[in-house]
Amino acid sequence: MQIKTAEFVISNQMVEKCPTNNLPEYAFIGRSNVGKSSLINMLTNQKNLAKTSGRPGKTQLINHFIINKEWFLVDLPGYGYARVSKSAKKTFQKFITAYFRDRKQLISAFVLVDIRHKPQPVDLAFMQWLGEHSVPFSIVFTKADKLRPKAIEDHIDTYKNILLETWEELPNYFITSSTNYAGKDALLNYINTINEDLNNSTDRLPFQ
Repeated sequence: MQIKTAEFVISNQMVEKCPTNNLPEYAFIGRSNVGKSSLINMLTNQKNLAKTSGRPGKTQLINHFIINKEWFLVDLPGYGYARVSKSAKKTFQKFITAYFRDRKQLISAFVLVDIRHKPQPVDLAFMQWLGEHSVPFSIVFTKADKLRPKAIEDHIDTYKNILLETWEELPNYFITSSTNYAGKDALLNYINTINEDLNNSTDRLPFQ
């Protein structure tokens, strides 16, 4: 897939105020400071579509970007550590939960994980929550340029071993880097394949 246009549409904290058309949505979420904004900018060929910051917790709203006039990329607030108040964190959790529970246009989530670190309980717990609520998702390992290939392989094997303790099969995953563009084509082609399948389906789409 080649991204020709990527435009900001709306930010809000209420699912009912998200775009009302029936374009498919793909939501990106992860712990604060996982490199989500950099990944989104890399995927969309733009430097400042998603605002990057050295301060964790910068994204505090549901942000919709329309891609090629055909689908929405949704940038969600990070979970885990963020320099915000406890009440703000509760607000984030409430509308993030509502988004995944109620948003019929959502086709798949992408859970971003910093590949440099061992599996974190907060990431594993969030993946478990998605699974329990039947939300399709893929894991996106970020910052792969920071490790040697053998270390990347070892870290992914660790994730596989832990997940297979409770999962019957592993989620789909991508290895990415916003610095050297690793994984860009694979991730975008994955989304494109799903969109083509939706367009060719004779059944009604899940959100229609």
